[in-house]
Amino acid sequence: MKTVLCYGDSNTWGYNPATTERYGPGERWTQRLQKALGDQYTVIEEGQNGRTTVHDDPVEGQKNGMTYLTPCLESHKPVDLVVLLLGTNDLKHRFGLPAGNIAQAAGQLVRVIQTSEFGPGGTAPEVLLLAPPPVAQLTRFADTFAGAPEKSLHLGTEYRLIAEARGCPFLDTASVIASSDLDGIHLDADQLPRLAAAVHEQVIAALS
Repeated sequence: MKTVLCYGDSNTWGYNPATTERYGPGERWTQRLQKALGDQYTVIEEGQNGRTTVHDDPVEGQKNGMTYLTPCLESHKPVDLVVLLLGTNDLKHRFGLPAGNIAQAAGQLVRVIQTSEFGPGGTAPEVLLLAPPPVAQLTRFADTFAGAPEKSLHLGTEYRLIAEARGCPFLDTASVIASSDLDGIHLDADQLPRLAAAVHEQVIAALS
């Protein structure tokens, strides 16, 4: 039995832009991944709305992905693979971060995972780094994410450089999915099976 921890934000939690609630059981991309992997794998959904990479949020509070990462890894050990999908919330206007800095912050999370002892036999888990899809035209989040669409176009390139530097598998999700036109941030229902399929392929390759 292998354990895959999906560590992310609202798009890992399963935020539905059409209803502003959570996609149901079996709909979320993480659960579609579980179904594709089969009963020899356990997929853990660890998504939090508003979660950042390493930044304390002065408005929403307790969203720092670095703060919770180590306790999360320890509580679910042994973890064979961490699928890391964070960075969209770092694009919020209040943080003022360019794409390169966001990627470097994601790299700090990768480093923590790779130097931990929460994998099988006290080794480090493998890491699959995902670059978030670019932000689309903003509607209800326009003020919070002012300037994000343009900056987000560079995340794929910057994340790829981090993955190469850290020696971990990488997926630019922009190659398989797009953010919803309903709010510019989240994923429409038809994008979920696409993301699950792409991650499934990478997980099998990483753990084979």
